[in-house]
Amino acid sequence: MTFANVGTLGTVPGKREELVQILTRRSSELCEMGCLLYEVGTNEDSPDTVFVMELWETAEAHRASLQLDSVRAAIAEARPLLSGEMGGFSFDVAGSPLRVELS
Repeated sequence: MTFANVGTLGTVPGKREELVQILTRRSSELCEMGCLLYEVGTNEDSPDTVFVMELWETAEAHRASLQLDSVRAAIAEARPLLSGEMGGFSFDVAGSPLRVELS
């Protein structure tokens, strides 16, 4: 079943764009692992927050991606930019009127 992960990452003041640059680096490995969508965004009402939406073939594919050397390196690089404020939620996708279900 398709898996979605939506979250917020709080940044140290003034470090938001640096985090966005790390999170938006091209990664063919994520596609190979089953990532269908990985969108990173900002909102001027929240100047120290980065928003992330992920859509994966399965929850297991998402968990497995966290073991990739490139993902671990990006996490290590991003860690000093984070304030520790994080939020979000995950869910199994029931369907969408915009695409054929991948099941």
